[in-house]
Amino acid sequence: MHTYQLFIDGEYCDPAGGEWFDTVNPYTGKAWARIPRGGKADVDRAVAAASRALTEGPWATMTATARGKLMRRLGDLVAANAESLAATEVRDNGKLLAEMAGQVRYHPEWWYYFGGLADKIEGAVVPIDKPDLLTFTTHEPVGVVAALTAWNSPLLFIAWKCAPAIAAGCTVVIKPSEFTSASTLNFMALTKEAGFPDGVFNVVTGFGAETGAALVEHPGVAKVTFTGSDTTGRAVYQAAARGLKRVSLELGGKSPNIVFEDADLDAAVAGVVSGIFAATGQTCIAGSRLLVQNSIRDAFVDKLVAMGRTAKIGDPMQADVNIGPVTTPPQFQKIMDYIDIAKGEGARCVLGGRRAEGVGLESGQFVQPTIFVDVTNDMRIAQEEVFGPVLSVIGFDTEADAVRIGNDVIYGLAAGVWTKDIGRGLRMTKALKAGMVWVNTYRAVSYMMPFGGIKDSGIGRESGMSSVKEFLETKSVWISTSDAVPANPFIQR
Repeated sequence: MHTYQLFIDGEYCDPAGGEWFDTVNPYTGKAWARIPRGGKADVDRAVAAASRALTEGPWATMTATARGKLMRRLGDLVAANAESLAATEVRDNGKLLAEMAGQVRYHPEWWYYFGGLADKIEGAVVPIDKPDLLTFTTHEPVGVVAALTAWNSPLLFIAWKCAPAIAAGCTVVIKPSEFTSASTLNFMALTKEAGFPDGVFNVVTGFGAETGAALVEHPGVAKVTFTGSDTTGRAVYQAAARGLKRVSLELGGKSPNIVFEDADLDAAVAGVVSGIFAATGQTCIAGSRLLVQNSIRDAFVDKLVAMGRTAKIGDPMQADVNIGPVTTPPQFQKIMDYIDIAKGEGARCVLGGRRAEGVGLESGQFVQPTIFVDVTNDMRIAQEEVFGPVLSVIGFDTEADAVRIGNDVIYGLAAGVWTKDIGRGLRMTKALKAGMVWVNTYRAVSYMMPFGGIKDSGIGRESGMSSVKEFLETKSVWISTSDAVPANPFIQR
């Protein structure tokens, strides 16, 4: 097995505690690499390195234009190594090679986009209402950024979190999920090759209670950006608040995918399948609640079940496989528990509902694509995030019903609307309480568009031009141009 090392201050190094743990391939069920078990001492070293890079040496004096050139060079290196990086991610998280390769090939766009933005972060001269003063604002990096990424798309999350942070001039310490750390550690070699100064990028791997908590609570960290469950997100938020750190949280979802009777039903079926069964349902934007107008509900569900039955389950490295294994044993058990909960609540299973078995599936954690009907929105299966290939079907009669049901959850990450009526589509985008709404499509993302939610789905936005503001502090500068001494220095000017 390959033994990995931490990446601190521009070098790979062993963990201070001298411990490693195995990372397991979800398809084979076998360990394939050893990951360093970092701890507080390693976090201290990484934050110290990031702090030095921020205030000393080449990064501290580098122009924004030069930063942008390094970022674009990094994008080129990711593009050149996309296939090997994607294969590592598949071994680690079990998602389809087709999906992970697509993500990694798209990953460089964040470095190109934010690399171009780096030298366009401008302050402003303020025409102040007081005489004899020149006033202007500047924007400066917030400081050392702690980036905590989730196990379902590690490299994509690095791009989302780190590209705007680096463009802003920050330095980063990344803590990937203990289940999927390998690709992040491989990626660090590319940052070194691209020419980033030592300490700008650092990675400390390990477990949340040890490494993650030490990083979030470290006094040298100014900003925390986290992707994960709402439960862990609350803990991160509370810990960061004790240090008055700035926080961005991209958390869970229970997104409604809403189909009206006038929709292109074949396109809607494909969109619903993509929304819940792609990535084995292990995505925060999963359209896990299908709201379908009652006039077409039965016919639509029949089409949906028919397409669901065609899904091939198996080795995620194979091009003809549609659904791979669940990434972690705890997540697999959670999904199976929710299937039992749904059955106990009275929901009727019309597809799947069991562990997937068969040739080639013996060692992995596979769940059949599952569809429940006769679901009401107050059931746990409709209110709580499953994070797996489990769909709840809920009927509605009117547009107002769809809005009411769609918004009746604690989450507000995403929503989908399927209709040929453009007026209805626009009304729904305004009425739905979600950070992102897709109309006649689903699960599209771009480096140009903000990504994030409201309510219990998080705080802040990733991607898009405005996301760089999450990593900047505004400084106000006042310069007197007068030679006169104030008449009364004891009062505010």
